[in-house]
Amino acid sequence: MSQTDIDERIRAVLSEFKLLSPFAAGYPVNQSFDYSELYPLLAFSANNVGDPFRHSRYQSNTHETEREVVLAMAKLARLPAEEAWGYVTSGGTEGNMYGIYVGREMLGDPVAYFSEDTHYSVRKILHVLNVRNFMIRSLDNGEIDYDDLRESIRSNSQAPALVIANIGTTMKGAVDDLDRIRAIIDETAPPRAYIHADAALSGMILPFVDDPQPFGFDSGIDSFAVSGHKLIGSPLPCGVVLTRKAYTARIGRAIEYVGVLDTTLSGSRSAFAPMIIWYGLTRHGADGFRQVVANMLDTAEYAVRQFNANGIPAWRAENSPIVVFPRPSPYVLFQWQLAPLGDIAHLITMPHVTREIIDEVVADCLEWPPVK
Repeated sequence: MSQTDIDERIRAVLSEFKLLSPFAAGYPVNQSFDYSELYPLLAFSANNVGDPFRHSRYQSNTHETEREVVLAMAKLARLPAEEAWGYVTSGGTEGNMYGIYVGREMLGDPVAYFSEDTHYSVRKILHVLNVRNFMIRSLDNGEIDYDDLRESIRSNSQAPALVIANIGTTMKGAVDDLDRIRAIIDETAPPRAYIHADAALSGMILPFVDDPQPFGFDSGIDSFAVSGHKLIGSPLPCGVVLTRKAYTARIGRAIEYVGVLDTTLSGSRSAFAPMIIWYGLTRHGADGFRQVVANMLDTAEYAVRQFNANGIPAWRAENSPIVVFPRPSPYVLFQWQLAPLGDIAHLITMPHVTREIIDEVVADCLEWPPVK
């Protein structure tokens, strides 16, 4: 391939991204970021192999920054620094897999419980990890059906319980009630229990609202996965998984080749992703994220009003930027890259989704109604 062909391929991809980005309203990806100050780091082959809290023989790494990211996220998730361990992942699926993996190792041979509204990665992970599991019904608002959870744990009362709780479901933004889940565990009294929280989007929302639902380690969870490319914004998928430092003793292995304890799922890991998350966290700060979140939720409420004012029933969960409405026509789904599921769809008021975009989506829904 000639240099001209290479340049043309790059221009074509860039042109496509520029064309599509203004119409990305259906997925929880923040496009309002600028990481150009980090671009010089891409000239080096850095690698965050192994435990970020241990020394590695591969010295071109960003473990120090990764530790800062983990401790910053631990603070947001209400996990004391002295108890915290974690690492920067490739995204929510790896975070969920790590949390479930730690839960399996801590419990022995558990039965896992997850709701119908749980992210699709969880069922795949449970299959890969060979964990027995039950899918629990969901309530209409997307929360787990607590009565069904109670009966399912009770029917497997001799097995340890591994509960995957949603801190913001994928389609409806529902937050499972951790206090009720803990009460059910206490009532049914399985031999041991572990709660993993999938907080991919809402894990960076609830710390910055005035009246959040229970979501953190102070509410009894044992691990927590959050995405970096969602609210923070990133040019590549990434995330952070957190758990208690004491739990890693069950899974760590010393690897002489790289001179570091192997406590993560992946071997070689991105050294660039921790810099992205650190940069995003540092540039915004707590006050900045509080304002970002407030703007997102204000825009979401505006969207609900606009849909309803035009005869399109719409709603959103508490503290959620996910606006749910009846499934529109294929044209509207395609034009605005909306996420459908059955007879509903949603749009998500990420920072780049403005009120003007909301107005255009509503107008297109009216102009291009679904075929009955």
